[in-house]
Amino acid sequence: MSIDIRPPSPEAVAADVARALQEDIGTGDATAALLPDVRDTAYLLCKEVAVIAGRPWFDAVHRALHPEVAIAWHIAEGDRVRAGTVIATIEGRARSLVTAERAALNFLQTLSGTATITADYVEAVRGTRAKILDTRKTLPGLRLAQKYAVRVGGGVNHRMGLYDAVMLKENHVRAAGSLTAAIFKARNTYPDLPVIVEVETLEQLDDALAAGCDRILIDEFDAQMRREAVRRAAGRIPLEVSGGVDLDTVRAIAEDGVDCISIGGLTKHVRAIDLSMKLGRRAG
Repeated sequence: MSIDIRPPSPEAVAADVARALQEDIGTGDATAALLPDVRDTAYLLCKEVAVIAGRPWFDAVHRALHPEVAIAWHIAEGDRVRAGTVIATIEGRARSLVTAERAALNFLQTLSGTATITADYVEAVRGTRAKILDTRKTLPGLRLAQKYAVRVGGGVNHRMGLYDAVMLKENHVRAAGSLTAAIFKARNTYPDLPVIVEVETLEQLDDALAAGCDRILIDEFDAQMRREAVRRAAGRIPLEVSGGVDLDTVRAIAEDGVDCISIGGLTKHVRAIDLSMKLGRRAG
């Protein structure tokens, strides 16, 4: 399966970076102003095993402060690296290097964290038909960035927002009167959008299969119900599992024959990767 890992547009990356620099620098970096503004070198060290993601944001932070900065990456985006790996070398003005340090690392460590945990889940279901999906449970303002990191880790994006798919969940079905009525209205109102339906019982599953949709989310089904859902769907409509998924359970869920497993924790339970930037050249 080929996954498009192109980053968001340069304009979208620049907007993320502008917000980050504004909140960090404000009226100016008081500490960096004390330094001699001479040319210097720094190296970027990854202190743990990780899948690296976020180079476009890291580069954009440094270039926003010093357009002539030279960044030499020693790894490719999406590479898994070992602890202790020097992943980049940077040459620029000392003041801009230290001013850019935290904002640039914030992007890289956060997005690498998302890519790393995604890659762990993808590896856990390798050999099954299941794809690992993200959700809308992203850090505010970083959705495009985090969903990009999911792709770098080998995962697949769910809908990007409320605008590019209809997802009928419990509250929508209740307000519409029935699941069938909700699907019918969605199909007629938005004929060009995919329709995803959440079901909580096997009876609702049958209704969704009969009404027709693009994917069915079987929420909080136990293993027996999950396998029965796979049997009833018989490949007619893809089945997605959500809820109660972690690295200890994901393999068994995938082996039940579902098509997709969506995991909010890929983007909301982010543990940043331990990275540091050091001025000078690394000894040895």
